[in-house]
Amino acid sequence: MKYDLYNDNLIEVCKTASIHELYELSQQIRDFLVDKVSKTGGHIASNLGIVELSIALMRVFDSPRDKIIYDVGHQSYVHKILTGRAKGFDNLRQYKGMSGFPKSKESEHDHYETGHSSTSVSAAYGMAVARDLQGDNYQVTAVIGDGSFTSGIVYEALNNIGANKTNINIILNDNGMSIAHNVGALNKYLNNIRASKKYDDAKSSVKSALDNVPVIGSTLARGIRGSKEYIKHSVLGEEGNLIESLGIKYYGPVDGYDIREMEKIIRSASEFEGPTLIHVITTKGKGYEWAEKYPRKFHGIGSFDSVTGETLSKGGVSYSKVFGDTLTALASKDEKVVAVVAAMGTATGLLPFYEAHEDRFFDVGIAEEHAVVFAAGLAKAGYKPFVAIYSSFLQRAYDFIIEDVALQGLHVVFCIDRAGLVGADGATHHGAFDLSYMSMIPGMTVLAPSDGYQLEEMLEFANKMDGPVAIRYPRGSCESEHLRLARFKGANNRISEGSDVEILAVGAMLDEAISAANILKDKGISAGVTNIAVVKPMDTSLGDLDTKLVVTLEDNALLGGFGECFTMHYKDAAFDILSIGLPDNFVEHGDIPSLRKECGIDAESVVDKIMERLQN
Repeated sequence: MKYDLYNDNLIEVCKTASIHELYELSQQIRDFLVDKVSKTGGHIASNLGIVELSIALMRVFDSPRDKIIYDVGHQSYVHKILTGRAKGFDNLRQYKGMSGFPKSKESEHDHYETGHSSTSVSAAYGMAVARDLQGDNYQVTAVIGDGSFTSGIVYEALNNIGANKTNINIILNDNGMSIAHNVGALNKYLNNIRASKKYDDAKSSVKSALDNVPVIGSTLARGIRGSKEYIKHSVLGEEGNLIESLGIKYYGPVDGYDIREMEKIIRSASEFEGPTLIHVITTKGKGYEWAEKYPRKFHGIGSFDSVTGETLSKGGVSYSKVFGDTLTALASKDEKVVAVVAAMGTATGLLPFYEAHEDRFFDVGIAEEHAVVFAAGLAKAGYKPFVAIYSSFLQRAYDFIIEDVALQGLHVVFCIDRAGLVGADGATHHGAFDLSYMSMIPGMTVLAPSDGYQLEEMLEFANKMDGPVAIRYPRGSCESEHLRLARFKGANNRISEGSDVEILAVGAMLDEAISAANILKDKGISAGVTNIAVVKPMDTSLGDLDTKLVVTLEDNALLGGFGECFTMHYKDAAFDILSIGLPDNFVEHGDIPSLRKECGIDAESVVDKIMERLQN
């Protein structure tokens, strides 16, 4: 049967259609996802893997009354289709289009906005407690992946939930991988459950034997439930009772493509008095051969050829690649250099490092706080840890950066990827605050390269420094429009002088500043440009600028950023100061040029603001 994904009430279809018809719907959704995401880009592999599970959830629960929270949220595309948003996929993750993550303003079916991992269980617990306080009776379900399940906040939540016996459902969507290979003892724990057939075989054997006993077989089967629990714990040992030792009823593992079985178990769990965890086994990229073969490539991907699986937008050499190649070379010369990542080794460009120096490559999983303190321990013992974490993810570890690294003056180099506006992933992923939150830490050196050459030179420079260092760089190509700058030796570069205006461009904003200066020149305004490569400590020579107006330009929140720090330092200087940065609101998703224009940090907007200030 062919369904109209744009107009049919798919929630009702999930509840009333036959199992055979639901499998037809599943295939139709997969075809739709490949077609649409191949044009817009997005997180496709995780969504292909969760189609039947999403349908089973809609079949059992009454959304939006019952609350379903998708952890991270990039696997919510199927949920969006089922809740009437198929039309939005034509503009998925595009400027002013539909978000790639759950958004409350988009639909009443999106109960909690996610973007970072491992928050769903805590959020669902809060909603469940609120429900109980209000005397209501709806269901609350968190859907969380096995990669997210390695984060400490999950176990803080499970500990709390188990102790209080709150009615809440947790679906563990176990596809065996995240952006990078899952790591650690918890991953081994899940592997053991996945691989073990002994429990299922034991259950099948007991049930089969009882079914063959005349007259009393069915009665014995009903009475054997306690024995089945005993079998589970005695056969699986630790694998069978880790979750239940926390006071949470465990179901599984369950085949994530058996809709009938998932429906039965989800209903059973929803009727259980107390917290439950259903362990569902899925395959990332299910049903699309290229995504199944290359699940990391298709985790988050730009537009691609749906037939060949090849990406269409190649781009240039990325900052991440330069970082990975440079650190690999540094480690070859310096045996004290080590790399620390939080489940993002490939994404941060460190695959070459892993291949060349596996013994000095440490992926701690989705555990940014642990990554920072672990790096502090390495530094205390004489090593040089380079910690590669996305800007928005590093926010999670802020306390530990201060308490464990900065307070001790340890030589840890924070390599902050995806700084500034990142584009299609939107508000949860923009690196809008790192200049603010790193610059206020005593003893922290903050650097910002304007191109790949400068990043390479900064890494070499940072390796020889003492104390904590932060190097922040954007997503995407590091191939700039400006000429190659003088080699970085710990100072800023004065590129041109202007008697009317001097634009101080932080890091990757240099090209916008140069374009703005050229436009101003055509308007008869003498404008100079300085490349601010060293954000902190403040460059004391900048106070000597001989110009009417100094403009600071950064792709960071204006509050607490370079401009605010510069103004504080030079409030008594002879020149006027105009600071330009990201506004005091969360920036939505879209292409970088559109977002820069919206935020007023593109060249044309900068010129408009300068002209307005000069005319006043």
